[in-house]
This record gives sequence, structure tokens and C-alpha cells, in this order.
Amino acid sequence: MKILVITGELSGDLYAYLLVKKLRELLPSLHFIGIGGPRLRSLDVDILFSAEPLSLVGIPDFSRLKRYLFVLNRIKDILRKRQVDLVLLVDFPGFNLRIAKFARGLGYPVVYFVAPQVWAWYRRRINLLRRCVDLLYVVLPFEEEFFKSHEVRAKYFGHPLLDVVKPHHSAELFYEVYGLKENVPVISFFPGSRESEVARHIPIFLEVYRRLKEKNIEVQGLMVKALGLKESPLWEEARRAFKVLESAQYDVLKHSNLAVLASGTITLEAGLIGTPSVVVYSLPPFVYHLAKRLVKVPFISLPNLILQKAIYPEIIVEREGLKGLAKVVEELLFDEEKRGEMKEALARLPIEVGPPGAIWRIAEDFITFIELFKHQRRPLTG
Repeated sequence: MKILVITGELSGDLYAYLLVKKLRELLPSLHFIGIGGPRLRSLDVDILFSAEPLSLVGIPDFSRLKRYLFVLNRIKDILRKRQVDLVLLVDFPGFNLRIAKFARGLGYPVVYFVAPQVWAWYRRRINLLRRCVDLLYVVLPFEEEFFKSHEVRAKYFGHPLLDVVKPHHSAELFYEVYGLKENVPVISFFPGSRESEVARHIPIFLEVYRRLKEKNIEVQGLMVKALGLKESPLWEEARRAFKVLESAQYDVLKHSNLAVLASGTITLEAGLIGTPSVVVYSLPPFVYHLAKRLVKVPFISLPNLILQKAIYPEIIVEREGLKGLAKVVEELLFDEEKRGEMKEALARLPIEVGPPGAIWRIAEDFITFIELFKHQRRPLTG
């Protein structure tokens, strides 16, 4: 059986990698083609297009939009020509929901892994999920009930990150490997996994760190460059202020006194490790004003949403400004009691998103779905 798999974001690429890897272990005859990032490419999936250039936030320039539409139309051609049997869509809703609608119109079975966050905003997408998706695998504990209440066939088996987020180095080895002083606090910065958000966040994080240094605060700064990001003058500037690491993000989180995180999957990773953090949200101005009107949830970061408690401070730069962000970071850096309270509250998080083994359970259920499909219908490919 040939499966079209499509993902876009770095986190989606990780989830797709985990699921495809486990599916191949359980059913080696499965063949995958599609769109993916560096991790999916490492599995020798037949990658038709790289995912990295397709992520659009804000108003894209003409060349990016042209590429986006070219890839969209190419995928539609593959579906028209019946070159696959089943469609597996992972996260990346702006692109994948268009494919779900098109594939459903041609009669393909559609499975969606990692649900669009329609419980937060853009609720009209629920109707599309109900009509066009046969099976939705959700990864947040409250999502299954939400989607089922809207007649979407959803299943929850736990969060895959619970089996992935595992630091490896002891504190002593970490400090030695990266040339850090054991008696000086470490603050780490995670500017995001997309080029556009990195371009917004690096200048903000540099300014926050500069303000700390201006006050003669003794601190060691690390910044993590996500897998697949291109080099740029911004990264050169960052290296003049921080040690920039391109791996070991879980060890960085584990051994940081405080982390400053661009909002996204990294907030859940930090929460599972128990890292005291500040979550930063920065958007292009028109997107920010739109989000202010449409967002329906009280929190931005995943740990706060899952635990329904304001554990991580959430700073919207367009609202609080650099001064407000720097103030929160400085206060937390010196408030050991507050950081301890964060760690204590976050200890519940692995329990809430557990148990471990989510990918195994999802893969087994997916194969059951495939077997049912095989018995009900002949494959669509020739």
C-alpha cells in the first residue's frame, strides 16, 4: 500500500517521523511518499518536496506564495492520477486541510495526526474536519472529548513527546562539554523553528540579554538553533552574544536555570523536563490584531493549557513590550522560590499527557484502520 504523508512544521516532521518509523516496523510493506522535513527524509521516504519552505506566517512574498501553490497543485495532480491509496496528514493545517478536502472529494480515506487547534481559534475548520477526515489522532488530553462533541471521529492515545523528551548528560558533563561555569546561572533562548519567527525573536532575545548584561548581572547565555534552519546574519549576531547550540536541546532545557521560549511545541518539551520558563509570543502586527479578536482560550502555552493554570508567564511582545519581557525574565532569574513552584506544578504534566508509548498505540490503531479499509475497498492505485 502506498501512503501520501504530508507535514510542514519541524514539530510535525518529528511526529510524522515517529509514526512512519513505527508503522514500517509493524508493516514493512507500507510505502510512503510526500512532503517532509529532515527527520522524515532520514527514513528514505520518497520526499517530493521539502517542508521547510512551505510554512507561511503573515503575508508571504510572491515567490513563497508561488512555490506554495505550485506544490499544492502538484500534490493534487498525484491524487487525481491515483498514485496513492491513503492520505496521512500531520499537523500543518493551512496546507493539509486543503488537501483533506480535495482528497475526500476524490474518495480517498484521510487520516489526520495532530489536530488543528480549532478549540483556540478558526472554529469553522471543525466542519471541514467532520466532513473530510475519517480518523483524527489528537495529542492533547482535552481534545478527544472536544472533537467528539462536534462529531469528529477522534482518538487520544497520549502524547508522543513523552517518549522523546529525554535529556542525556549529567550537569557536570553538560557544563564541561559546553565550557560553562557551574556556579553561574544559565539562561537559554529558543527563538523557534521557522525562519519567519526566528527573524522576529532573535532581535528580541538579544535585547533582553543585553539589558541583563548592562545591569552587570552575571549570567551565561545559550541559544538553540532548531534543526533545518538556514544560516543568516542574525545567527552570526547571536553567536557574538550567546553560545549557539544546534543539538542537545533537551540537555539545554534540563540544565538551564531559566529558559525563554518562543511559543510552540518547545513549551511542552520544557514543561515535561520541568524547566522554569517564560513564553514569548510575537506576531506580525496584522496577525496579532486578528488573533486578539479570534483566540478563544485563556492561555497560549501548552503546559498552561493542559494544566489549566498560569504556570509559565506568557508575554505578548506587542502588548507588554521589550521592557515588560526583560522585567519578567530578570525577576524569575533571581526568584529561586518561584522557579521551584514552577517545577512542582509541572510535575503533573507527564501524568496528564501519559501514559508512555503513544506512538506504538497510534501505529497499531492506524494499521487496524488500514486493514478495515483493505477489506471494504480495493486499493485506488493501479
